[in-house]
Amino acid sequence: MMRSLYSGVSGLRTHQTRMDVIGDNIANVNTVGFKRSAVTFKDVFYQTLRGGSAGNSGGTGMGGTNPQQIGLGVTLGSIDVVHTQGAAASTGNGTDLMIQGDGFFRVSPDGGTTIYFTRAGAFHFDSNGDLVNADGMYVLDINGNKINVPPDARSYSIDKTGTVNYIQSDGKSGTPVVISIAKFANPTGLEKIGQNLYRETTSSGAAPTSDTDLTPGQGLLANTTIIPSALEMSNVDLAQEFTDMIITERGFQANARTITTSDQMLQELVNLKR
Repeated sequence: MMRSLYSGVSGLRTHQTRMDVIGDNIANVNTVGFKRSAVTFKDVFYQTLRGGSAGNSGGTGMGGTNPQQIGLGVTLGSIDVVHTQGAAASTGNGTDLMIQGDGFFRVSPDGGTTIYFTRAGAFHFDSNGDLVNADGMYVLDINGNKINVPPDARSYSIDKTGTVNYIQSDGKSGTPVVISIAKFANPTGLEKIGQNLYRETTSSGAAPTSDTDLTPGQGLLANTTIIPSALEMSNVDLAQEFTDMIITERGFQANARTITTSDQMLQELVNLKR
């Protein structure tokens, strides 16, 4: 069979994958805290028809030759999450929080044993006064504990450092707590698990749990600010996605044409014997 058939099939497969990623990006254009993904390709196996050779150093005989190789298609290079900052959307809700800069909120379904990470700061206080996300996962403080404001508290506030202050029912100030911000050496290495959540992996590395784990002057809140009453929107750029869609569609069409043309050539070979 012709090599071009298999090269064309590999091109169709990789462009289908790229279209899947583009479709997911567009579907999440209004998802709070969503980060778009980008696909790269790489070439694969080469069939060597003739190896290269060196020239005769003595100045006599034949000169050097280059190798002759035929590529056998394309494969997926990477699917990378692009962690650029999304636009801020003001909500007027004091428990909606946005991270301006690097980092992720720590949330837990069991109060601290299992920890996930998110950029979606659509939080609220439940009936027990615990700060939770839309799925009921607890938002953790810098000590890995739940953040609680007594239900009978007179008022509360969250400042740009992530400090939660409140006034108790007796008029006294409650003990302030600070919302935890996790930073990773390689945030692209985090694993998406749905529901706006990420999971730590060996590729992302572990997030420091205190400023003492970091270089002096580069604390957890360095280059990071919490913006209350706002949410970070998706960083999907529709103009970019539609442009990538057109490029992907044309690439798919070109590979399909390669298969069609190769089939026509094979048909000509078959028709030589009539």
